[in-house]
Amino acid sequence: MMRTVLLRRTLALALLLSAAPLATRAQTVPSATDSANIRRIYNEALAQGQSYENLRYLTGQIGARLSGSPQAAQAVQWGQTTMEKLGLDRVYLQEVMVPHWVRGKPEKASIRGDKGKGVSLNVAALGGSVGTGGKLRAGVVEVQSLAELAALPEARVKGKFVFFNRPMNPLYVETGQAYGEAGDQRRSGAAAAAKRGAVGALVRSLTLAHDDLPHTGTMSYQEGVTQVPAAALSTMGADELSQLLKADSKLTVELEMSCQTLPDVKSYNVVGEIKGSKYPDQIITVGGHLDSWDLGQGAHDDGTGCVQSMEALRLLKATGLRPERTVRAVLFMNEENGNRGGLKYAELAKASNENHLAAIESDGGGFTPRGFNIEAAPSVVRKIVAWQPLFAPYGSGLLAPGHAGTDIGPLKGQAKALVGYDCDSQRYFDIHHTAADTFDKVNRRELELGGASMAALVYLLSKYGL
Repeated sequence: MMRTVLLRRTLALALLLSAAPLATRAQTVPSATDSANIRRIYNEALAQGQSYENLRYLTGQIGARLSGSPQAAQAVQWGQTTMEKLGLDRVYLQEVMVPHWVRGKPEKASIRGDKGKGVSLNVAALGGSVGTGGKLRAGVVEVQSLAELAALPEARVKGKFVFFNRPMNPLYVETGQAYGEAGDQRRSGAAAAAKRGAVGALVRSLTLAHDDLPHTGTMSYQEGVTQVPAAALSTMGADELSQLLKADSKLTVELEMSCQTLPDVKSYNVVGEIKGSKYPDQIITVGGHLDSWDLGQGAHDDGTGCVQSMEALRLLKATGLRPERTVRAVLFMNEENGNRGGLKYAELAKASNENHLAAIESDGGGFTPRGFNIEAAPSVVRKIVAWQPLFAPYGSGLLAPGHAGTDIGPLKGQAKALVGYDCDSQRYFDIHHTAADTFDKVNRRELELGGASMAALVYLLSKYGL
């Protein structure tokens, strides 16, 4: 029987705890004062939380924020102004050059047989794709994997669209694992298809939902390999194309996309900081990414992470729990198609010889809190896990080893711990990278509880260190 990620995390946690010396565990047991202070944080978030209204403005007044776009620039200004209003000790920008890919006119696609009218397909160009240069019409060869494509005779592929139709695995409880496993066809499908002489790539959307919403996302080309257009099909469209191919292997698909990559654009990470009262040289970062894809409003991905990160600092100020270590809220730019903001933040931190205690990222949506994923040495994981009783009353008690996040990934080796905020993922990939990622999909209480969970962890990290 297949082992799920949840089971593996539970086993890993059990091993860590069993290996922890009793003396060490006793030293990290939280106090009644900690419990009371964390209750104050949650009370403030649930009664006076500002995440939801901040998100309403970000998504409604600015909207989608693709790197290099005017909306991304507006979001930088908004982030700076919003954090300045919080009365933080310091708010500043970090300059970073980012990619500037534009979608252009709405994409068009249809399935065409020898006779009759074409059947329309809902498609979305993948981020970074080249355009079709007008209408591109070709036959189709369906595959389930990159390996299956590599095994096909070149004559089966040359001059056709390669249709990658491997669905996300519905058996995983952790949907992120299913997304990760299926993602190679989106990221590398176009380059693999071009190597075999194909004219383009069509990729089944990375979602467990069965609907007519195409999911965009980043893809990449390889140096020296012809760049061919790549588009995502909705899951309903992918099923229909597969079915029609079985009846008519000679059918064609007509695709029209006008996307293009323009020169890089200057943008910024937005940073707000509360200076530590006892150990100002030790830094705790909490952040999300300010950019988004262009199809929806970038609400769950990752407007929620940005407003929760700012809220974590506001909650500490509102409750009078001034951190002993310096805390930064960082709104990273360009996570979606380059991670330039995360790379720049880590580069500057290293150049300044900064001492980063921990970095926390929220980039899994603003759904019901579950806990935190931790990337750190076993001894550090054990120390954080010992705080589990403080989070359990709020539904955030699942603290275990796991992936932390893309933006903070470059800090690995600089920070003692990378931590990913973990929330219920079952609905996330229904709307991820689609036109449905809008403000109305966010629940106010779920969002505010998440910000409180992050603030509580920052409070503990600031008080006890690692």
